[in-house]
Amino acid sequence: MKEAEKQRDCPCGRKNPKGRLLAYADCCGRYIDHWATQPAPDAEALMRSRYTAFVGGNAAYLLATWHADQRPQQLEFDAAKWLGLEVKQFLPTGEAAAEVEFVARYRLGGRAVRLHERSRFVRDAGRWFYVDGEQF
Repeated sequence: MKEAEKQRDCPCGRKNPKGRLLAYADCCGRYIDHWATQPAPDAEALMRSRYTAFVGGNAAYLLATWHADQRPQQLEFDAAKWLGLEVKQFLPTGEAAAEVEFVARYRLGGRAVRLHERSRFVRDAGRWFYVDGEQF
């Protein structure tokens, strides 16, 4: 990834304490670009980084962070233009389990779409993985 791309605002929309958007390299980029050595520290960070991977069409990261019991063989991306993410709730549900409720907005074929989901995550061998989600 080029240096200029690393300094752009992170698509996940996370902000610093001063209310400024974090740069990709300081936010989801550290997990996406360094998955082998720096996994996401919690389910919310993993969910945000997966959203960012969807924005960037990074199937390898998405598949690597999908729990093996639920992981598809491959991913295909449609022509969605991702518009934003809002995390509604981050809820630890056990020592190695959590849920994240979010709304992701995108445009597909000229139509605005709102994806509202509660995703389930588990921690296995020190890494968080996406399991599945319930859409509202």
